[in-house]
Amino acid sequence: MPTPALFKNLSTLILCGALAATASVAHAERISYNVTTPDGVTLAVQESGNPSGPAIVFIHGLLGSHLNWDNQVNAPELQRYRMITYDLRGHGLSGKPVNAQAYAEGHRWADDLAVVMQAAKVTRPMLVGWSLGGAVISNYLARYGDGQIGGAVYVDGVIELKPEQIVAHPQVYQDLNAPDLKTHLDTVREFLGLCFHTQPDRSTFERLFANAAMASWDMQRAVQSMDVDAVKALGGATVPVLLLYGAQDALVQTKSAIARAKQLNPRATSIVYANSGHAPFLEEAARFNRDLAGFVDSSAIH
Repeated sequence: MPTPALFKNLSTLILCGALAATASVAHAERISYNVTTPDGVTLAVQESGNPSGPAIVFIHGLLGSHLNWDNQVNAPELQRYRMITYDLRGHGLSGKPVNAQAYAEGHRWADDLAVVMQAAKVTRPMLVGWSLGGAVISNYLARYGDGQIGGAVYVDGVIELKPEQIVAHPQVYQDLNAPDLKTHLDTVREFLGLCFHTQPDRSTFERLFANAAMASWDMQRAVQSMDVDAVKALGGATVPVLLLYGAQDALVQTKSAIARAKQLNPRATSIVYANSGHAPFLEEAARFNRDLAGFVDSSAIH
């Protein structure tokens, strides 16, 4: 006859086995693959989280990559979502075309996002775009409308490339394109410093710097003239839109950007983090993750 001790040991073994299986499944859910855009650019795509959960597509900013979203894709509280990241054209592990049109024409970035969504076979995902990623969302909405998405989050996003919405750093943007390598790299470091009110730890900053050093110089020259049709994009959006910005942003004019977005879409809501700069998802990651989860869940009701 089995003893209580035997039952206890069996229970422990079963529990350990279940935990091991769960960890194994979680690890298996993190996958990477490539997709090809209509103009022939290869994009690196990554997925993690719950493959059956509500989908979130994260779109990084200028000089970044999918690694910008590490504090989200690795967050325990977000593992119930299906999280999709990708490296924008000219960035990270994605293709880096040399012609200026590949970056200046906004519809190409929109097509990239559409191809990623199609390849992932997502159903009404939440789009989350940081900085330049906000312009990508705007271009997507202008070209495809919002019928295939569940909502959009602009994280210190570029609503339009207009002087009243962008903090002036003419020397920085000029020297990012300097032919001299030292000048370029020193300016990249300065640009990254401007992204944060609270600077990240050294290891994170070094990874971000390496990210930035991988970005195409052709892209950096051409992207500053990207066309963005925010009027068509936000003016026609009927899905929930959240504007989540840092009050201490040194690159985007927070008040002007939010005001312009709400002028175009009065239904848009906003959250401003008083102690964050241009990257609240990294500077105040725990709070950001809670707010993002809350918005995704509430948007699913609409």
